Amino acid sequence: MSLANKFPEYRGKMEYHCLGCNARYDINELHYTCPECGSVFILEDLNFDELKKTSGKEWREIFDARCSTKKDALRGIFRFYELFAPVMEENEILYLGEGNTPIVASSPALNDVTGIKTAYKNDGQNPSASFKDRGMACAFSYINALMNKNNWDEILTVCASTGDTSAAAALYASYMKEGVKSVVILPQGKVTPQQLAQPLGSGAKVLEVPGVFDDCMKVVENLADNYRVALLNSKNSWRILGQESYAFEVAQWYDWDLKDKCIFVPIGNAGNITAIMAGFLKLYELEIITDLPRVFGVQSAHADPVYRYYAIEDENEREYKPVKVRPSVAQAAMIGNPVSFPRVKHFAEKFEAIGGKKAFQVIQVSEQMIMDSMLLANSHGHIACTQGGECFAGLIRAKELGLISETESAVLDSTAHQLKFVGFQDMYFQNEFPAEYEVTPDANRANKPELVIEGSEKDKMSEADYIAKAADNVVSMLGLEKK
Repeated sequence: MSLANKFPEYRGKMEYHCLGCNARYDINELHYTCPECGSVFILEDLNFDELKKTSGKEWREIFDARCSTKKDALRGIFRFYELFAPVMEENEILYLGEGNTPIVASSPALNDVTGIKTAYKNDGQNPSASFKDRGMACAFSYINALMNKNNWDEILTVCASTGDTSAAAALYASYMKEGVKSVVILPQGKVTPQQLAQPLGSGAKVLEVPGVFDDCMKVVENLADNYRVALLNSKNSWRILGQESYAFEVAQWYDWDLKDKCIFVPIGNAGNITAIMAGFLKLYELEIITDLPRVFGVQSAHADPVYRYYAIEDENEREYKPVKVRPSVAQAAMIGNPVSFPRVKHFAEKFEAIGGKKAFQVIQVSEQMIMDSMLLANSHGHIACTQGGECFAGLIRAKELGLISETESAVLDSTAHQLKFVGFQDMYFQNEFPAEYEVTPDANRANKPELVIEGSEKDKMSEADYIAKAADNVVSMLGLEKK
């Protein structure tokens, strides 16, 4: 069997490791927070050193070969099986087309705006149109493994969401065996119609709670603490593992050379930036890459607890404090108390130990910058969501602060498809932003359809006269000249 299609023989020995008290737990139970101290877990492979017996060069060859596989269990994120999920059997892996999203180089005109060579990784091209599918593929594959091992007939999956998590969870649950049920809890009136349509279409039970995401998360945490349910928010360590694939794909795209690369990631619940740092660190430890990229987390001033923590230069003076969020166009990042903050701190320290203090930084941007940056990117050939706009705003701000040089290049994370957040574009073009968003549209950016001919006028004409008149009007509107 070819290297591309051979399912790995390696199996890891994985444990939950609490970042609060260092307690360890077996993976045969679903754990989300430590029963001893309440902190979050990371998953560790106790056999990881076995992977070091294979050289970095050999690993690169293995992963590159798998890019051509036709075997579902090795496609997408699972071509990196040994690095994050080496306890599942081939028949337990769930693949719906997630991962392997393109990195699209920015146009010369857009690069001229910042003076930095830029590219977007379009994670909105995942099956449910967001990066959350990476984590769900891993989390649901593990649920599949647990159900097989324990002979469970049914399980209820539950998540709190601002939209993307619920869409992904509902999609993957709908593909699973009949005994897997999906419930999603959303903040009432805080989810775009496009995002709400997704879990409904996948058949999930959708429940709404007044308030914001943090309120929904408290309800879900209560359920997970007291009832047998599978929690699918970023407290689920298996989800974080799947999201490491973003880092693996970026490294592979650049032929495993990350020197002078800067990765910009929006921070909401902080699971994604956690996973991305963890993924790069694994590649570095196995000598698959020889240089770590620099990682920039980006937060809106309306939801910025991680930025506030790292804005204090003296580490001894830092104190993490949740914040009360204000309305943000970057809805997926509008979280005032990120569950994964302890993970961010854990992996940021490891990053800085290797790459120095500039290896990990957090930047704050305004809502105005997010919207202007999203529209600027998308008017130059991209399909960035508001979180993708947040990343581009972060790059612009980093350049203003002298944190990135023109010898470096930037990879921006567009976490979801633009169409999920198209309502904010409409609000900008129509100048309909409520005051609390603190966004003042630039009239020069407004783009609205223009009527060529009135319907009442069309009704009075023959088809030939109508076509001629409409064409004449278009000529007048565009200033066309005859051939």
